[in-house]
Amino acid sequence: MNRVLTTIFLIVLFSITGCATTKGNTKAEKQAAILNMKNEVLSDLYKIKPDVKAQIANAPGYAVFSNANVYLIFVSAGGGHGVVKNNQTGQHTFMKMGEVGVGLGLGVKDFRGVFVFHDAETMNRFIEEGWAFGGQADAAAKATDKGAAVGGEITIDNITIYQITEAGLALQATVKGTKYWKDDSLN
Repeated sequence: MNRVLTTIFLIVLFSITGCATTKGNTKAEKQAAILNMKNEVLSDLYKIKPDVKAQIANAPGYAVFSNANVYLIFVSAGGGHGVVKNNQTGQHTFMKMGEVGVGLGLGVKDFRGVFVFHDAETMNRFIEEGWAFGGQADAAAKATDKGAAVGGEITIDNITIYQITEAGLALQATVKGTKYWKDDSLN
């Protein structure tokens, strides 16, 4: 049984690695792709929740991430990329994210997350030390553009997080750890 779970986990991990790569060949192309993703995600979020635009504009900074997850019975894995923007300096810090977990689930979910930092100290700690979060139970269903975006809002550690499902169908109850860290190759 352990061998089967290990095999499933490795398949999921390799599948996610392909989903989590940044478009582009050069550093500049990859940075541009992430900044384009950021702008698209913010545009989508503002359509769903227009009041967030003022919240982001008045915050010390914010982050936008794109992430793909695969859930196979007892194992979940995901990875993605994103950027933190310091509103006070205009500086962008490119980041990576990864997650792994166990629990019941089946499906694929591709979502985007927006993190609004309520103070500069929290934002700087997020950039310099990374951030880890665990525990999740949700249902997401948006298979086509015809469906309504499914997402949520939560505030943790002086960060408000908005999650928007881009496309996917998943039902899961997982406990997983998500880690965010600087992408040294893009900064």
